[in-house]
Amino acid sequence: MFEIALCDDESTELEKIENLLSLYQQERNDSMQYKIAKFESAEELLAQVRQKGYRPNLLLLDIFMTGKTGMEAADELRKEKCDVPIVFLTASTEYALEAYELDALQYLVKPFGKEKFFHAMDIAFDKVWKKEEPLVIKVAGGVCQMQPDDIFYCETQKNYQILYTRSENLRVRMTAGNLYAILQRFPQFQKCGSSYILNMNHIVALHKDEVKMDNGRKIFIPSSKAAEFKKAYFAYYFD
Repeated sequence: MFEIALCDDESTELEKIENLLSLYQQERNDSMQYKIAKFESAEELLAQVRQKGYRPNLLLLDIFMTGKTGMEAADELRKEKCDVPIVFLTASTEYALEAYELDALQYLVKPFGKEKFFHAMDIAFDKVWKKEEPLVIKVAGGVCQMQPDDIFYCETQKNYQILYTRSENLRVRMTAGNLYAILQRFPQFQKCGSSYILNMNHIVALHKDEVKMDNGRKIFIPSSKAAEFKKAYFAYYFD
C-alpha cells in the first residue's frame, strides 16, 4: 500500500488536503489504495525519517511553517538520501526555482482548487506508479512481468502455484516456499496457512475464520494460523 505524507503546521490545511485526496481517489482512481500520515512540523517529519527510517511514497509539503521551513526540510531529506517525490504547497511563488532544484514534482500556490490539485496529483501519481518495482515470475516458455498489486492472491495446487491476477490466472511450477521468497520483497504479501499467499491490499473484509478479497473470493483461515495472520494484517495497516 502506498503512503502519502502531509506536512503543514495548520490543521485546517491538513484537513483540506486530506479531503481533496479522498475526492481525487473517488473521481480519478478508485482502485488506488493508500494511507495518509500527517505531520504538523518539519521537525516531526524529519524525526520519523531519521529515527525510524520512514519513507513515504509521496510527500505534500508546505513551505512556510513555524520552525524549519519546507525548503529546509526538503534539503535535509535529500541529504538523508530520501528521494520521496515532493509536491510543495505554498502561499508564494518566490521559492519555485529552489523547489525544482530539490527535484520537486509540482509547486502549488495557495489557495488552489480541485482542478489544479488534481492536475498535480495526476503528475505525482504517474511518477509514483512508475517507481513501483515490477514483479518478474518465470512461467512456461519465458517470464511474466507485472506490478505486485496485479496479484489478488496465490494458491498452492499440488506442485504448482496459481497466481490469480487482474488479467489472467497464471499456473507456475514452483514450491509455495520459493514463491513466497520472491513475494516477500513486497510488504503487502502474507501467507495464510500452507495453501495461500494473500495480497493484503486486496482484502475487503477479515472475519474470524475467513478473508474476503475484492475480486469476490472468500478464503478460509486455518484456526491455528488465524491469530498470526490477523496480527500481520493489522501491523501492515496500522503500524
